[in-house]
Amino acid sequence: MSFSLLTGGLQKELKSNLPQIMMLLRKNPATAYTKIAEIGISVGKKYKVQLLVNFPHENKINEFELYGKRDLSIIVDMLKKNFPIPRQIIKNKASETFVNAKIDDAYMYEGKEGVRVTFEGGRIDILPHSLHIWCIFDERVNNFCNWLLAKVYDRGPDLISTSS
Repeated sequence: MSFSLLTGGLQKELKSNLPQIMMLLRKNPATAYTKIAEIGISVGKKYKVQLLVNFPHENKINEFELYGKRDLSIIVDMLKKNFPIPRQIIKNKASETFVNAKIDDAYMYEGKEGVRVTFEGGRIDILPHSLHIWCIFDERVNNFCNWLLAKVYDRGPDLISTSS
């Protein structure tokens, strides 16, 4: 599985459901958000991850053209507390990818570890159990998240479920 494949599938599903989502938004925004969340969860199941579509600011739900193209959380395994590779490798890859980014250790408590990458246009929170992308997915973000899913989260093509 790649990040690009995952987000492409999400974008396709959200686009095909857009008329219904728009109608729900006019009637009841909470119901529309629930529908979007259900679509994310359904797409994530195909890749054995929990995929959450986030709307961190109230009006972002009305920006239909960006559905599935920003602000996602990918939960891989909530029991993991440590990365399978040294954290410094992740930080080095982030600094190669996002020049002038602020790269910090994050969520370092109770034996857990994490990395926060803050750059112009957004941030990415990388935890052993999940990945949270708080920006629009440009080529840099796609490439970095593809690398993370392969190297940090061990998400390969063999993990696609055929039952969905």
